[in-house]
Amino acid sequence: MRQVLGPVRGRLLTATVLQAAGSVVGTVALIVLAELGARAADAATGGSPVGRAEVVASVGWAGAALLAAAVLVGAATTVSHLADSDLQLSLRARLVDRLSRVRLGWFAGTDAGRVKKAVQDDTGSMHHLVAHALLDAVGAVTVPVTVLVYLLATRPLLGLPLLVLVVVAVWTFQATMRGSGQRMAEFGRRMAELNGAAVETVECIDVVRLYARRGGQARRLEQAGEDFHGFFRSWVGQTSTTTAVAFVLALPLTAILVVVLTAVGLVAAGLTDVAAVVPVLVPAVVLAPLCTAPVSTVGTRLPALRSGMAAAASVQEVLDLPTMPTPGRATAEPDGHGLRLEDVTFGYDAERPVLHEVSFGCEPGTVTAVVGASGAGKSTLAALLARFEDVDSGRITLGGVDLRDLTTEQLYARVGFVFQDVVLLRGSVHDAVACGRPGVGREDVVAAARSAGIHDRVLAEPRGYDAEIGRDVEFSQGEAQRISVARALLADTPVLVLDEATAYADAESEAHVQRALSHLARGRTVVVVAHRLSTVRHVDQIVVLDDGRVVQRGTHDELLTDDAGRYAALWRAHGHDGATGADAEPMEARS
Repeated sequence: MRQVLGPVRGRLLTATVLQAAGSVVGTVALIVLAELGARAADAATGGSPVGRAEVVASVGWAGAALLAAAVLVGAATTVSHLADSDLQLSLRARLVDRLSRVRLGWFAGTDAGRVKKAVQDDTGSMHHLVAHALLDAVGAVTVPVTVLVYLLATRPLLGLPLLVLVVVAVWTFQATMRGSGQRMAEFGRRMAELNGAAVETVECIDVVRLYARRGGQARRLEQAGEDFHGFFRSWVGQTSTTTAVAFVLALPLTAILVVVLTAVGLVAAGLTDVAAVVPVLVPAVVLAPLCTAPVSTVGTRLPALRSGMAAAASVQEVLDLPTMPTPGRATAEPDGHGLRLEDVTFGYDAERPVLHEVSFGCEPGTVTAVVGASGAGKSTLAALLARFEDVDSGRITLGGVDLRDLTTEQLYARVGFVFQDVVLLRGSVHDAVACGRPGVGREDVVAAARSAGIHDRVLAEPRGYDAEIGRDVEFSQGEAQRISVARALLADTPVLVLDEATAYADAESEAHVQRALSHLARGRTVVVVAHRLSTVRHVDQIVVLDDGRVVQRGTHDELLTDDAGRYAALWRAHGHDGATGADAEPMEARS
């Protein structure tokens, strides 16, 4: 938590000091009025009368103290809320920055609910910790201490029973909270599981509805809810009795009863008389509730404090995730745009490599297709080329420079990527196409959309290119893929990696998209991950992967001459008997 709160620690310390000072000054104001009440009680039982000047002075001092307390507490609240606002902005920016540099493999093995919990829920939970709970706890400790010090100094026989009551109440609350740190951690874990199940259920709602009667994802959400309910019910059941006792001990009425019964006992024992005890009793009765009431406040705030601390720990876990190292400044400039893989080995799990000592080169102005059966490692290889992951051994170079030695700006100014699964961020259609070149004119966006075969679809919307994705228009996966192609056309990078860029295109538009990709490939270094072999028959080089290893390389015709080879087997598996036959217009190798 110290690291998370580091940017605002100084301001929180200032707010804490201001809150403590305000609490002490406010308590002093009540003490002054309580002493005035004691003087009035003494006068009523035969003591000297209270003068008007004494009343005016006491009320004046109390009023001044209350005003000062209000200023101090108000300043503490302002400082803490400003600190919280800055911390919220800083944390979310740091989390987004960290997540943008984390290996993509981490996301593959992590529930979306955990990311959502860290960025939204946990960061939001810290608002109460920073802006409220900390100051409340300071006030809840400062006020009783001030009152007890005053009563023990001026009325020790009444102050001691109150001190005992406070100690017992605090001990009972501690017993109630014992082990809550582990429980809060478990609470956060189960809540993350529930969030993850809920998010996945919403994302897959069509599948859930279709197969709801067979269990699956719907059952996972139900089970997560049942687990959370069982855990929370058990926690409450174990602490309900001690919690009730603690709150009874901390009631203001309990403190008043202790003081009054103590005074009655003193009179009954003959240690004092009624006339003497009343002036002593009045301030104690007035101030006694301030000794125990804040204890219950601490009890109610403690879970919030622990929750905030657990949230801070969860946020810190994400901030501590290892990132892919990137040089802070350019140390080398690529000489051209040729790609080369040299003995590349990689696995999402170090014990189970996906790729084994893969080596091949891609020259500028050529198209290389990577083919293989499902699970052969094609998409993983594409992700390495775009440096979404780092190799475990070997290296990948661009223009002779290791990708790991290029800055993010250097790399992505040269390497473009068209995903198989496209996600369009909320915003206008124009922005979706132009995200690789912010500020580009509408004419260039339209030209790219025309080339990708999506222009007419966009114009079918009333707002055209100004339509908001997700609000004004929803695109199918095939349409989203064409927008992704348009984005790549507009970005105009010299190296292009295509991960089955027509996977979701319908028959009517696939030929159009293939022509756009052929246009896009001219003069560039292009790597195509292909599932339909007929679309890459005319590329310059085909690399065949099998179980993460390169088993063949060559052109389409060369590879088919080896009838026993892996490529020929894949070609036959696609329903082709000879060297021809296509289910879509092929991508051309050169212009």
